[in-house]
Formats: sequence, C-alpha cells, structure tokens
Amino acid sequence: MYGKHGILFEESYQQKLKTAFYYTDSDPYYGERLFFDNSGGSLRLKAAVNAKAESESLPDCPERSHSAALQLNRLVQDGTREIMSCVFGTEKGALMTELTASQTMFHMVEMVMENIPGTNAVVSVLEHPSSFDAAAYYCAKLGKELRVIPADPSTGAIDPDAAAALVDENTCLLSVMSASNVTGAIMDIPAIVKKARAKKPDLYILSDAVQHAPHQALDTEGLQVDGMNMAPYKFFGVRGCGFAWVSERMAQLPHRKLLAKDRKVFALGTPAPGNFAAMLAVLDYVCGIGAKFAESTDRRSLFRKGMERIHLQERALLHRLLEGTKENPGLRYIPGVSVYADGLPLERRDLIAAIGIAGMDVCDAVKAYEAKGVIVCDRSNRSMYAKRIVEALGLEGAIRVSPLHCHGTEDIDRFLRITAEIAAK
Repeated sequence: MYGKHGILFEESYQQKLKTAFYYTDSDPYYGERLFFDNSGGSLRLKAAVNAKAESESLPDCPERSHSAALQLNRLVQDGTREIMSCVFGTEKGALMTELTASQTMFHMVEMVMENIPGTNAVVSVLEHPSSFDAAAYYCAKLGKELRVIPADPSTGAIDPDAAAALVDENTCLLSVMSASNVTGAIMDIPAIVKKARAKKPDLYILSDAVQHAPHQALDTEGLQVDGMNMAPYKFFGVRGCGFAWVSERMAQLPHRKLLAKDRKVFALGTPAPGNFAAMLAVLDYVCGIGAKFAESTDRRSLFRKGMERIHLQERALLHRLLEGTKENPGLRYIPGVSVYADGLPLERRDLIAAIGIAGMDVCDAVKAYEAKGVIVCDRSNRSMYAKRIVEALGLEGAIRVSPLHCHGTEDIDRFLRITAEIAAK
C-alpha cells in the first residue's frame, strides 16, 4: 500500500515495534484491551521509561566535575542538541524546558506579548487552552485585542486566508497549532506563515506542535516560525517535562533567566538529566526505524526517515480505519456512525478520527467502548479542554479515536467490529 493510502510495515516488523512499548494490548487494572487514546497521552516506550529511571537513581548533581556528574551532564548536552536538531529540525535558536509543554507555551507567549509592540494578537479557535488562554491572559493584562481565527467545520482545519485576514501592522503575535488534537487535521502552516508575513514581515509566529510531533518530523527552519513546543509524554516518552524551541531573535527578547546565564539558557535551576535521557531513548527508537529503510550515519537524516515511515504507517492505518475491508466496514460505512471534519486528504491528517454514534452521548459511548475493552476519549463541550474547539466545529462533542503506529490492521479491524456492535444497539 503506497502513496496517498500510506505504506504498512511488514506485520512481523510491526509486531516487533509493539513489543518496544509497555501495555500495548493490556494493562494491570483492566486486563486485555485496545489503547486508542494516544492523543491524550501515548503508549510508553520501555527504553524511555528505563532510561529515566536509571538516570534518576543517581544522586549526583550534573553540574559537578566527577565522573557520574559528567555523564549526567552529557545527557543534558546531548539531549539538548539532538532534540533541537532531530525533533525541531534546526541547530539554531535555543531550547526551553519546563515541567509541561503548556508552561513552555505560556512562557513563549509572555515573551512576545510583553516585548513586541502592537495592539492585537491573533490565535485560532482550535488552539489548546495553553496557547489560547495564554494569548487571552496577556491580551487582558496588557490591554490588547484578541482576534480569533474561525475553523472550517468540513475539514477541522484553519484556512490560511482566514488567518491572514486578521493580521495587520499592529499584530504582535500569531499562534496556530500544527495539527488539531480533536480531528487530526494538519494545518497548512507554510501557507499561513507566508500569507501572514505578507501582511507584516516581522510578525512573531508560534505553533503548538504537541499533537503533531509524534506523527511527522517538524521543520522550524523551513516553516520560519519563532517558537514551537512538544510534549515528551505524547511522543512515547515520560511525563513531567515539556520542551520548546525558540528562534535566534526570540531568544534575545527579555525573559525570565538567571542573570549570569546566556540569553539562550532558559533553565532556571539544575537540569533534570532523566528527562533528556528518556527523550534520547525515543530518538534512538525513531532513528532505528529510519535505519531499517535508509542507509545513513547522520542522526537527523535517520530521524526524519523514521518519522516519514511512521507517518506512512499511520496513514495506511487511518485509511483502513475510515474505509475498512469487505469483512469489516470502515467508520465511513458503519450505520449510525458519523466521521466529523472528514474533508481533508489522508496526507493532511494525523492518525486521529473524531466520530459520533447516533443516539449516544459521547461520554456514554466512551464507557460503552471501555466495557468492550477499548480505551478512547470523549471530547465534549462539557470539558474545559474541548468546549471551544468542538463548538467551533458545530458539534456538542466527539469520540476521539487515536491508535499509534505500532498498532496493526488486526487492531483496527477489532475496533471496527466493536464500533459496529455499539452502533447497532
């Protein structure tokens, strides 16, 4: 299976990848089950969890000069370099670390809003609260206008012209997420940046890539944005840390820092080597996939090839999820099931489907799935995280279905059979 329908891994290789993660087919509380909630978190890579635990077990301070401390410091230095180069696709700018990706977004918005002249900020209605609320907070604090880009309900995406229409010479910030965490729609960030910068060439642009980073390689240099964040816990890694990249010019803006440190150092205390060790393990895993499909010794090239193959595997799984087979009709063809924001081609979508089942509240539907051994997520207008987003798409709520690249066609087929059973009741 190739091209617009993706490329499936060989079954034996897909099964091998599955064994690299904890609890892929069961958990210690429920037992056997499908975990299709990889947009609210992610299956945990065993190597990442173990690498963090090993580093955390050492009592040494990474800012000392003895052997164990130097090893911990190397994890921080190597991790910083490789996260920037591989994940964010650049060796320029600076890496920001916080306890969560949401904190990095608040920090980036604060830097722009408090230092760049302008009377308004522009955000999309689809933003995660960390970016939307940050912009709203600083607009209220600084007396600026908050302008909100509407969504296209048919695609679940933001139209570049609609974004550019709200930008003017007095706009200090534009924030548009890389991909929707409800529908999986991949935003046309290159077109948004081009059209927005045609209105204001020196505009500061941020993009929340938390949802998108585990599915495709990021390219901050090519996109010409000023800031982008990601969350290791959604990228097969661990909780308790968030990373963001900021451009050279953004790193020079006044921001919270230790006075003796360089402007590119955002850490306010001793770094946590375990968080970098865990992310390095994730990069090892992705590069390992890349090495199966390309001959290279360049770490960044292997990472990009690995992410390309992950995306093609997930595209193939999404095609099967939507279209199904003769034996198992896809979501588009199961009576009583609606697929929301289904208007984009597969190459413009991450492995997420937002669906509804006729006559069922989404929260009740999620419970019905759990009773049959499937973990999915409800995105309801009763949730502070989802209300603005689902209502922007003309919905009261949606069931978010998000497998991972290590899942196989048998997992998708099982989910389709269970969905048909639930919809038939």
